[in-house]
Amino acid sequence: MRVSTKKLLKEAQSGGYAVGAFNVYTLEGVRAVTSAAERLKSPVMLQMLPRALELGGPPLIALCLEACRCAAVPMSVHLDHCSSEEIMAMALEAGMSSVMADGSHLAYEDNVAFTGRIAKTSHEQGRAVEAELGRLSGTEDGLTVAAYEARLTDSGQAVDFVNRTAVDALAVCIGNVHGRCNTPPELDFDRLAALHDRLSIPLVLHDTSGLPDDMIVQAIAGGVCKFNVNTELREAGLQAADGYFKTSPRRELVDLMTAVIEPCRPPLWKKSGFSGQADGPDSIFRKSDLEPSHDG
Repeated sequence: MRVSTKKLLKEAQSGGYAVGAFNVYTLEGVRAVTSAAERLKSPVMLQMLPRALELGGPPLIALCLEACRCAAVPMSVHLDHCSSEEIMAMALEAGMSSVMADGSHLAYEDNVAFTGRIAKTSHEQGRAVEAELGRLSGTEDGLTVAAYEARLTDSGQAVDFVNRTAVDALAVCIGNVHGRCNTPPELDFDRLAALHDRLSIPLVLHDTSGLPDDMIVQAIAGGVCKFNVNTELREAGLQAADGYFKTSPRRELVDLMTAVIEPCRPPLWKKSGFSGQADGPDSIFRKSDLEPSHDG
């Protein structure tokens, strides 16, 4: 069932859980995420990075939107970490429910101006905008941010930022990092508590790959309503493809596609378990409460 990102996040916020947002690049990734979410009866978000969108274009968005429409659970489609106004405009025109306007590399006032423009344009189309305040270290989508360039989110500045930009969700930097870590990062839960106390919009935690379960649970209890997962799925898919080529004497494309889907499901089942259930007698989501979305 296709619903808006804003609806998903508001329901998560009121229900005290978080929606998993999983980066996809291909049909195989979309199938893995959708089937895992349906098995667990959990709401979920399909999200993609600009490099994947530049390659796949509107057809990749159409694939994700149709997967959402056909799914038995509430789902939305989101553009992750984008600093290009042109790509965000294309994504919204193609039907994406929401975009992340990433101005975290900019000076504060420039970030406010950039994010505010995207929020205004997106809201005029009935779509939602996520932004980031602070900056994560690590590597994602070919972009590396050194540890010395990382900045944690300040709660006072966050209030000003949200008031001036009118964003719908805020990705916070509390010690989390992009990519794999040899040891789990030290998350600043006091900082998260201050942000949760001072902001009314849903909070987002980026790249939870490799974080211990108890740390994710604590972050959700502290107000996180959306958590991003990319590295675990990407690594599982690449390792599966490598294994297939090394062990399969007869190579068939459909067999390769199937081999890539299956290993992605275990981390999805684990991570999707932090989401609310989309069906059942005690469900937070009920079909009468969630009308299908046709415009994001």
